[in-house]
Amino acid sequence: MDANRNTFETRLRNNAREIEALLDALLSSPDPLSDEIARPETLRSAMHYAVLNGGKRLRPFLVAESAALLGGNGKAALRVGAALECIHCYSLVHDDLPAMDDDDLRRGKPTVHIKFDEATAILAGDSLLTYAFDIVAAPETALPDTSKAALVLALARAAGLGGMAGGQALDLAAEKQVPDEAGIIRLQAMKTGALIRFACEAGAIIAGSPPEDRRRLRAFGEKIGLAFQLADDILDLTSDAETMGKATGKDAARGKGTLVGLHGMEWAETELRQHVSDAEDLLAPYGARASILTAAAHFIADRKS
Repeated sequence: MDANRNTFETRLRNNAREIEALLDALLSSPDPLSDEIARPETLRSAMHYAVLNGGKRLRPFLVAESAALLGGNGKAALRVGAALECIHCYSLVHDDLPAMDDDDLRRGKPTVHIKFDEATAILAGDSLLTYAFDIVAAPETALPDTSKAALVLALARAAGLGGMAGGQALDLAAEKQVPDEAGIIRLQAMKTGALIRFACEAGAIIAGSPPEDRRRLRAFGEKIGLAFQLADDILDLTSDAETMGKATGKDAARGKGTLVGLHGMEWAETELRQHVSDAEDLLAPYGARASILTAAAHFIADRKS
């Protein structure tokens, strides 16, 4: 596992550099694209700041590695990963707003509404969400139109009313009425898990793989999504703002229900390991080819920030 971990970390860093270079190229130019009219400079700068302010770039890494597992087009996977990162970062910009989680710090830096202003932060989030679908559909993403359509549909479902945005709405409602265990699981599967599930499933779509591969990678994404949220809830109670790069302990302070709060730390740590084990079992048919994705599951469970 140590050798796999070293390889995993190298590939994670390399993918992060590639994703950041692509995102920088996509968001640095003030010149409008074909059919764009103009790019307001403050809005473009806010989008660039929101996306290029650090982070592990785990979601685009999962797109790249899932595609690589099945022999998919690596350059196309990079662009789909960049699109997914735009949506993830938009969600963070909006989540940090005073009307939502009201955070001043993200990845150790001022949040977008603090660096710029609230209206610009809202528009930057809106623009990143829209730009994500532009990136997938653009001619530069070298995939068949049927694959692009499948990616757009899957990403829209993961990000919207029945996915991440819906999960954010449930999260806000949880401040007023704590959900039961089933409600907590549903909320977390939507707010956090849906984009991670898409990241893994996208690899099979990019590769044009059979339905069984798509189902298997989708299920793998669901498992590591559960692990990610459980690890996040543990860190929220055990870590600090300096390590996490954001405020900690806020869920408990606001009375939001979590599985850790419901069942305790010992249960949570056991459950976390079970999710990783289940994720490994889903990848077993791929043998050693899946070693990087297996290492990613362990990384998600073991991370410290």
